[in-house]
Amino acid sequence: MYCPSCGSEVEDVKFCPSCGENVDSVKAKNEEVSSPQISSDNAAEVSAPEISSRSVNSKYSVNEFVNNTQEKQGGNETFELENNYLLNVNLHGKIWTKKGSMVAYIGDVKFRREGTMEHGLGKFVKKAVTGESSTLMKVKGQGKVYLADMGKEITVLNLQNEKIYVNGNDLLAFEDQIDWDITMMTKGSSMMSGGLFNIRLEGNGMIAITTYFSPITLMVTPDQPVYTDPNATVAWSGGLTPSIKADMDFKTLIGKDSGETFQMKFKGNGFVIVQPYEEY
Repeated sequence: MYCPSCGSEVEDVKFCPSCGENVDSVKAKNEEVSSPQISSDNAAEVSAPEISSRSVNSKYSVNEFVNNTQEKQGGNETFELENNYLLNVNLHGKIWTKKGSMVAYIGDVKFRREGTMEHGLGKFVKKAVTGESSTLMKVKGQGKVYLADMGKEITVLNLQNEKIYVNGNDLLAFEDQIDWDITMMTKGSSMMSGGLFNIRLEGNGMIAITTYFSPITLMVTPDQPVYTDPNATVAWSGGLTPSIKADMDFKTLIGKDSGETFQMKFKGNGFVIVQPYEEY
């Protein structure tokens, strides 16, 4: 054995021959520090079951994470928002969604890309001529389908014999009974390269649109038109007449303009939905 004080090797003696330390006394103190006694009053407070309970009740436990993020219960609408960025579709039949928007599904569900002539010759020609890039996906079956689009916020609208125009890139999904078509805004659109094309949706049923961050809705009245940036404009109601307002002068020609050369002008009665982001 060794002296607990100086480390010298000692035999079975009470005092260390090198430093004179009481070997038995030092050993007793060290044993008390390394093996503290727990009183009977405190023993129950640190029992194994309670330590385990504290671990389970942690706000960072796996159970807590599952409870906070599991799918919501209830809701019988075709489209239900799980959160601001995830759409839950209660599928009983067929819907149309943006291609590539499915993130998960439960049940007997089939996905098919929109056929070349799926919606007739008229829409096929319009897509070819306009260059409208929003390819649709047909979703059929029974179950639940979860949709999202690059983390953009989702807004659900239930049309009741109403009409709305949506930027093709911002359309996430719509029910099969909704009538839709590709439209071109003609007034002033020739000033913009390629024109300005949108999707008209009309009828009775649910649609889902997406925005970068939280959108704002601006009300339009006959005596108060609204002007927006085309790249920030997401959708507008059917009662409005849109046109392009061009702010061009000599500075525009030499590249010293403000950067806001074109604006959309909305007249009539209705609303315009814009996002705090310019989506090119």
